[in-house]
Amino acid sequence: MQPLACPACRQTMAKLRCPRTQGGEVVLDLCYSCQGLWFDQHESQQIAPGGVIELFREIHARRDTPRLPLPAALHCPRCGDGLRHGTDLVKPGGRFNYHRCPQQHGRFVAFSQFLIEKGFIRQLNPAEIARLAVEVRQIRCNGCGAPVDLQRDPACPHCRAPIALLDPQAVDNALARYRQAEQEQRVAPGAEVLGDLIVANARERKQLRQKTGNRNNDIELLDLLVDGAGFILRLLD
Repeated sequence: MQPLACPACRQTMAKLRCPRTQGGEVVLDLCYSCQGLWFDQHESQQIAPGGVIELFREIHARRDTPRLPLPAALHCPRCGDGLRHGTDLVKPGGRFNYHRCPQQHGRFVAFSQFLIEKGFIRQLNPAEIARLAVEVRQIRCNGCGAPVDLQRDPACPHCRAPIALLDPQAVDNALARYRQAEQEQRVAPGAEVLGDLIVANARERKQLRQKTGNRNNDIELLDLLVDGAGFILRLLD
């Protein structure tokens, strides 16, 4: 329960209590600035579906907090050793990235990459990326926070994280399992519909900036995870 320093920015990580699959709770270490999670050994497999939803809401509530890009070197908050970059493949989400301690104390993972691991996010295929690039040229990498030019890069040029989109049906299924006692039934839009909503929202924000005369040179990068989460939370509420 002692506070840990974020492996990326070294700021003190927050504690978040989530329900455990077999009862009780898991206490997670979360950095809001980096949108990253530190999991002690086996913790990520112990979180109940409702805990993932709770974590999802917690991150989205701070969606406007400026996100720090991950540095080249990360260090284990337990022993101080340099973390090693790793990738793994899961179904149906696809490939996800993480940084693990060589002494097996745990691993650090971006929130979006954790959701890929849990099957809540799926990678976009080339046709979907090309379709999105017509309307939105640049997005923010949901792995490290770097800008990604959709018309040029099929993946993040900095960390090689794939272009991914939140899978609303998977989120809906997890919520249904967690609230089974309440017998709630929800219907989520398909990923293609969610993509249309995100593009439409980006258009509205652009038009609003033009109407208000906001013509600064700062590029507002679209974050597929943050924007998608907003629509899903409206649906769940």
